[in-house]
Amino acid sequence: MHMLRRNLLPRIPLSFFNQVVKARGFSGKAVHDVGQPTASTHPQLLKEGEITPGISCDEYIWRRKKLLELLPDNALAIIASAPVKMMTDVVPYTFRQDADYHYITGCQQPGGVAVLGHNCGLCMFMPEAGPHDVIWQGEVAGVDAALSTFKADEAYPISALDKILSRMIECSSQLFHNVNTADSAYMSLESFQKAAYNGKVKDFSVYSHEARWIKSEAELNLMRNSASIACQALLQTMLHSRIFPDEGMLSAKFEYECKIRGAQRMAFNPVVGGGPNGSVIHYARNDQRIRDGDLVLMDVGCEFNGYVSDLTRTWPPCGRFSSVQEELYDLILETNEECLRLCKPGTSIREIHNYSVDKLRKGFKEIGILKRDQLQSYHMLNPTSIGHYLGMDVHDCSKITYDRPLKPGCVITIEPGVYIPSNNSVPERYRGIGIRIEDDVLITESGYEVLTASVPKKINHLESLLNNLSNSIQTASGR
Repeated sequence: MHMLRRNLLPRIPLSFFNQVVKARGFSGKAVHDVGQPTASTHPQLLKEGEITPGISCDEYIWRRKKLLELLPDNALAIIASAPVKMMTDVVPYTFRQDADYHYITGCQQPGGVAVLGHNCGLCMFMPEAGPHDVIWQGEVAGVDAALSTFKADEAYPISALDKILSRMIECSSQLFHNVNTADSAYMSLESFQKAAYNGKVKDFSVYSHEARWIKSEAELNLMRNSASIACQALLQTMLHSRIFPDEGMLSAKFEYECKIRGAQRMAFNPVVGGGPNGSVIHYARNDQRIRDGDLVLMDVGCEFNGYVSDLTRTWPPCGRFSSVQEELYDLILETNEECLRLCKPGTSIREIHNYSVDKLRKGFKEIGILKRDQLQSYHMLNPTSIGHYLGMDVHDCSKITYDRPLKPGCVITIEPGVYIPSNNSVPERYRGIGIRIEDDVLITESGYEVLTASVPKKINHLESLLNNLSNSIQTASGR
């Protein structure tokens, strides 16, 4: 051991030991764990004054005030945290907080109920962790954290919900709650059931989605980061596909590349469809090798500090598009680019969708895969919308209709595609092909900003990427 030290020590610079001493000094500092990162426990993630990474305390307080302005006078809103979902009797799925609860409180933990009201401001009912819970699960945020970390106006243990919330409900003239996380902890209260019986209970998401629809500059920075991470990860995955044309491997590669860049999770289960699997819109098996000459469609995204990305690219891992693939791909790319140019304040997703349908119907007919120019026949080739809203959830703010004129600060996707299963009656050369090109788009004052523009989508760019850089990687790995 002494000999090993003598051999190692000369090779380690003195600065390393200084860093170790500093790190040990920091780790020995007494900081209070509230069950999630804070500026004092995770200074590498949060700045002073932030409740969650990138979102300040002031912004959370502003969100609450905005929602209270939207709520009718003397109305009360109840928002429960997301429930813990179990994979087996003792193994939970990885917890993800409900977007509305996260948006309002900043608390990323289960077991709480938040209440917004004109008289109470934000009132949080917090779980009570016993010594046994702490041993097995670690610290959780309680009443003190609700007041000091999340800056609630009032806070109580969840055991007091029966008495205190009942009184709040009785004093309110109208009641709203988060239907998606509805919890028996408050729904079983006599006062809630009475309000529901009298038709006083409505869905809170009508207001929360309105508030979340237009993103703040802080939110847009997180969305740009989420998109950037996904773009970098997908580029690495594209290069990997030349050497490992396997759906499962490409899915794993993308997730790995996202997480080493700071993403907490996938935005959804990656869609990695090789050949005819690409014609299955939400294909999720990812268990097949990709045949030489086939395309692979990857619809992927990640979540970065509560905000998600969602992009799709389609390419041939072999490095060359066939003439048939190129014919279809050019139409989808042209539609993508034309729809992007329509993105601006005042237009709507519905208007962009209608334009895409007209464009694709004409193109499909010219190619010869749409024999009957009927909408039902078109939907057999593309049953999807041109896009959706994007934010804290993949299909964000579902209460906002696609007819709403877009505004600066709104983020949408543009994703034209064609999906031709192997058993379709189109000419045989087109069967078993799925193509989608999807971008994330921020609506700006003057038009739009493509958040996913760094991933190539033109055929010559894709082929150059796959052949030149992939060959370099293969050469380097073979040395």
